[in-house]
Amino acid sequence: MPYETIEDLPDSVKDNLPKHAREIYLAAFNNAWDQYSDPEDRRGDASREETAHKVAWAAVKNEYVKEKESGKWKKK
Repeated sequence: MPYETIEDLPDSVKDNLPKHAREIYLAAFNNAWDQYSDPEDRRGDASREETAHKVAWAAVKNEYVKEKESGKWKKK
């Protein structure tokens, strides 16, 4: 279930990430959704959706870090 816009993302993403990070998440999720459509390409028993979310979070963490004090995501 690829997302069409950042407004379609789960609340856990929309409510926590700045706009640019949400854009990264959206692009990474949709790309991973396509890339990992075959179960043989995924690790273990992970579903297609679970794998896409993991890839998307990893992409965000390449450019953003969550501050311990405030809990807000900031660009590295």
